Amino acid sequence: ATTAPRIPSTRLALHHFDTNYSLHLGALWPSVRAGLLCEQKYGALLNNFAAADHVPQELELLNATDFVSEAPQKAQQWQQGAAAGEAARGCQEGSGDGRTVMQAGMMTQAEMSPPLCTSISSKIKCYTFPRGDITRFRPARPDALGLLDYFLMDAASLLPVLALNVQPDDFVLDLCAAPGGKTLALLQTGFCGHLAANDVSVSRTKRLYQILHSYVPREIRDTVSVTSYDGRDWDQVKGGTFHKVLVDVPCTTDRHSAMEEDNNIFHKRRTKERQMLPMLQLQLLMAGILAAKPGGEVVYSTCSLSPLQNECVVE
Repeated sequence: ATTAPRIPSTRLALHHFDTNYSLHLGALWPSVRAGLLCEQKYGALLNNFAAADHVPQELELLNATDFVSEAPQKAQQWQQGAAAGEAARGCQEGSGDGRTVMQAGMMTQAEMSPPLCTSISSKIKCYTFPRGDITRFRPARPDALGLLDYFLMDAASLLPVLALNVQPDDFVLDLCAAPGGKTLALLQTGFCGHLAANDVSVSRTKRLYQILHSYVPREIRDTVSVTSYDGRDWDQVKGGTFHKVLVDVPCTTDRHSAMEEDNNIFHKRRTKERQMLPMLQLQLLMAGILAAKPGGEVVYSTCSLSPLQNECVVE
C-alpha cells in the first residue's frame, strides 16, 4: 500500500485563504495575497530607555521615517479626501439646492470627526522604510549600560498598542503578552503605572523576560509583573482591576501560516486546535473585559484577516 503524499501546511493555508478571503475581500484579495507572500518588512521601535539619541538621525539618513508621528497628518488628509469624495458624489446625485445641502453636511461631518491619532503617545517612535524599499535595518546595538537601541517588529503590531491609548498612571494588562513586542511598546509610552504581562506559555514567557532584560532598566522592570496564567481564568485572579486591557489573541497568524512550515497551525494534526480558535478567542476577550475596571477600555486584536476570528468574536 502506498501513502498519499503529505500536503505542505503552507499550501493548505493558502488554499484556505484563497477560498475564504477571496469571498470576504473580493477584488482586494489578489493584492493582499501578494502582500502575505512577500518578504516581511520590519519597523524599528526606538527604545526610549537606551542612550541612543543618534539613532533617529541615522535612520532618517537611510530614508526611514517615523510612521507614528506622520499618522495624524496622513489621517487628516485621508478624512479630507473622504469628505471631498462624498461631497462630489452628492453633487452628482443631487441638484441645485440639494447639492449645497449635501456639501454643507459633508463639511460639517469632516469638521466634527476628531483627527484619528491625536491621542497617540508622542513617545512611541517606530521607523519604517517607504513602500517598495526592501532595505533591512541593522541589528540592534547596546548602549553603555547594555540596553539595545531599538526593537525590530512588524510595524502593524504596534497599532493595537496605539489604539489602547494608555494614559498616565494607568494600570495595564497585556493578557497574551509573549513574545513581548507589544509589552515593550506599552512601556515606551512611559505612562504605565503598573503593567501586568501574562502568557499561558511558559517557554514564550521566557522570551518575554529576555526582551525586558535587553531593553528595559531594572527600575522600570520592577513595575512589570510577568505571569503564566491561563488568560481565560484571569478574572478569577485580578478581576475589575485595570484601566486598559490588551487582548492580542492566538490566531491563525496568516503570514506565518502562508510562509513557514514550522509550528504551522494548518498542519493536519492541529486541525482541531485551529477549529477551536474562535471559541478560545471569545473566552479570552470575555476574560479581558472582566479584568477591566468599570469604564475601562479593552482592545482586541489578531494577526489574521479572518472575519470568524475578528468581527464574529467581537459581535
